[in-house]
Amino acid sequence: MKKTGLLLFLSLALAAPAQQTAPASDQSAPAGTIAGSANFPVERMAKPTYSDMTCAGFVTKNTVPDANFIIGGLDTPNTTKYGRGELVYLQGKGYELGKRYSIVRALRDPNRYEVYPGQFAQLKSMGQPYAELGIVRIVDTRSRTAVGQIEMSCGPIMPGDVATPFVEKATIPEHGPFRFDRFVPASGKASGRIVMAKDFDTELGTGMKVYLNLGASQGLKAGDYLRAVRSYEADLHNAADSLSFKASTGDDTQVKPPTIEPTMFTQNKGAAIHVADLPRRAVGEIVILSTTPTTATGMIVFALEDMHIGDVVELDQQ
Repeated sequence: MKKTGLLLFLSLALAAPAQQTAPASDQSAPAGTIAGSANFPVERMAKPTYSDMTCAGFVTKNTVPDANFIIGGLDTPNTTKYGRGELVYLQGKGYELGKRYSIVRALRDPNRYEVYPGQFAQLKSMGQPYAELGIVRIVDTRSRTAVGQIEMSCGPIMPGDVATPFVEKATIPEHGPFRFDRFVPASGKASGRIVMAKDFDTELGTGMKVYLNLGASQGLKAGDYLRAVRSYEADLHNAADSLSFKASTGDDTQVKPPTIEPTMFTQNKGAAIHVADLPRRAVGEIVILSTTPTTATGMIVFALEDMHIGDVVELDQQ
């Protein structure tokens, strides 16, 4: 009997904290919804690290001056890639002893594959993409070329990479967990698109960096959160995903097997499921790391499923 009472007491003691820390109940759900784990999962976000902030890259219409650049290192020409702790030589003027410089690289995509219709045109209107490769501190200016030591490396630094004065980025405050509304309607606030990702990736997840076609001129700033959303109509523009619309969706036992129709005007003898009638779904959360007047660099801090190049983003109401 004593053992039974003790077990009951421990069960109640363990259950109490769980009840106190449980997510918001259905009473706090928006009108027209019931908040459950399926449609309102609890969102716990990844916090950007110093490396995330420093190595994110950016897209800008203002071309970075390229008069100062890496020309080699201690083992030139036998070594062409340099990392943390190594000494490199820098061409150009204005170097100051002890000053730190960001090493960046103007990028081009050698694959030339357009992920969604109009991607190349949107990226061109955004400006030039740049990779951020690391930080170099100047340790010697006595020769015709300056000597720098790589303090931080985000990737291999190579001859031709550009040196520009380093500017420390503000840290991003941590965001607590809250309910993630998978079917949130459009907010009418600032919205744009994921036009490109770091390393030209197309399937994206937590921790990955993305470049958006909206920026400070739309009121966006570092630390803002954006919701990434996708309509089912987006699958119609993907060569592989669109094949599913042609597959059978019914069963032999159904009198009127349904079909999924891409438009409202397709004639169908059975039940028609129109893609435009399906709700858009939220797929994840992005925090803004930096902005230019017309672009922003973001980091995916929460993903319910893969994000895609071309997904819509909008300022989160939360």
